[in-house]
Amino acid sequence: MITLSLFDGMSANQQALKELGVPVTRYYASEICPYAMQITAKNFPDTIQLGDVCNVSVADIGHVDLIVAGSPCQDLSFA
Repeated sequence: MITLSLFDGMSANQQALKELGVPVTRYYASEICPYAMQITAKNFPDTIQLGDVCNVSVADIGHVDLIVAGSPCQDLSFA
């Protein structure tokens, strides 16, 4: 399954898919927090990081089977 995750955070959606046994062939992640991206890179090194959601172009990605999104959580972060 090709997945696009918007506001990916630390890839909790990717972890959920893994725990559910859903096979993910490609996982695109849109995230700007460097700390969250580091956690994702450590736990899921094949993740394709896209950066800022404002710069994501579906034309560049192509076919996607599943779009998931996290809630932007700046109000909950230490920043």
